[in-house]
This record gives sequence, C-alpha cells and structure tokens, in this order.
Amino acid sequence: MNFNKPLIHGTLIKRYKRFLADVKLDSGEIITAHCTNSGTMRSCLEDNAEVYLTPVDDPKRKTKFTWEMIKINGDWVGINTGNPNKLAFDAVKNGEIEKLKGYTEVKREVKFEDSRFDVMAQNEHEACFIEVKNVTLKEGNYARFPDAVTTRGKKHLETLIRVKEQGMRAVMLYIIQRMDVDTFAPAKEIDPEYAKTLKKAHEKGVEIIPVLAEVTPGKIELVKEIPFEL
Repeated sequence: MNFNKPLIHGTLIKRYKRFLADVKLDSGEIITAHCTNSGTMRSCLEDNAEVYLTPVDDPKRKTKFTWEMIKINGDWVGINTGNPNKLAFDAVKNGEIEKLKGYTEVKREVKFEDSRFDVMAQNEHEACFIEVKNVTLKEGNYARFPDAVTTRGKKHLETLIRVKEQGMRAVMLYIIQRMDVDTFAPAKEIDPEYAKTLKKAHEKGVEIIPVLAEVTPGKIELVKEIPFEL
C-alpha cells in the first residue's frame, strides 16, 4: 500500500482523549492530529518520538492531519487502524497471502447476521469471511492482541464460529504493523475473555493468520506470515 501523498514529519508531544495527538512539525509549528487507534497503544507510544502524518484536505475535518506511524527503538510502527483493512483487501484480491489465494470475487464490509466483516472472498467452490485486526502491542518477541478489552472483537469471533458452522470458511487475519516480533499470541492478561474465545474459535475451525507488515514513510507492505500460540 503506497501513501497517496508525501507524509509530514514531526515529533510526538502527547496523545490524549484517545483520538487526538499533539505533534511538533519540523517547521516548529504545533498541530493536533487525529489518532484512529482507540486502544491504549502500549509499547508503541513514546513522547518526543518521531512520527509521520498524512495531510487531510477535507474541510469538514477539524483535524487536518492523520497520524500514520511512530518510530520505536529505531523501527516504524504503523498505528493507523484503517490501513490493515486496505492492506488485507488488496492482498486477498491480488493473491498475496498464500493461504487466501484463489478467490475471484472480493468485497469489503460484508454483513453476516448482526456483524459486518472487513472482507468477504468467494469463488465457485466456497465463500470466505475475513475479519481483520490491527496489531501493535509487543511483549518480548510476541505480537499481542488486543491492547484493551474488546467486546466487539469477541463478538466477531463468535460470529466467525457461526460462519464456519454454516459450512463457509472463517478467517481471523491479524495485520501486525511492526517487524520486531516473530510470534503472535492473544493478550490473555489484558482480555482473558477474548483469548478464551479465540482458542474456542480455532478449535471450531476458524483459521488464524498473523501477517507481519513492514511500515515505512513511503509504503506499508505485507512481508510474511508468522506462527501463533494460543
């Protein structure tokens, strides 16, 4: 995924009210950027760290920048939660994820029962519902999800189980927007119910696919699938 516009460089002053971040641009100007990530952002939040922002032209937006990434320990971490959905859609459509190749029709935001899944792919043989989650939390060499309790995420897992029970393919796709990890696992200490439901979903046939994404100021690129532990 290439960024449509050149990103704007600055340093983080602080993040507050979940959806706002004050940033000092290289020009010296201090601006407020929109933060799409509603989680705690543990392990990817550091005052005075380098950041990159996307300028926004929408006159209806109060904030004129969207926060895209932050540099932590020398590596860029992508924190825009909207980007994984775009990455996943393009990757499935173009056959870039080995386990999700072979689909002739790929759609975004498809409803199933009372849930809406990020991607639905199908061919003449099967339909596949895919839920996409953005992962930024790092503990040791592990990428973990979630970084805050998510009842919505638990609901998606329960609906994926029902997708599988109705004879369709159900996939939980974790897009990990950092390269300094090598294994995925649920954050049991943060949200034990989510971790328990993920294990149940896997036992019921829901597939788990964690994929590393390399984040740079020019683009975000899916690199490889990594193993997971439940």
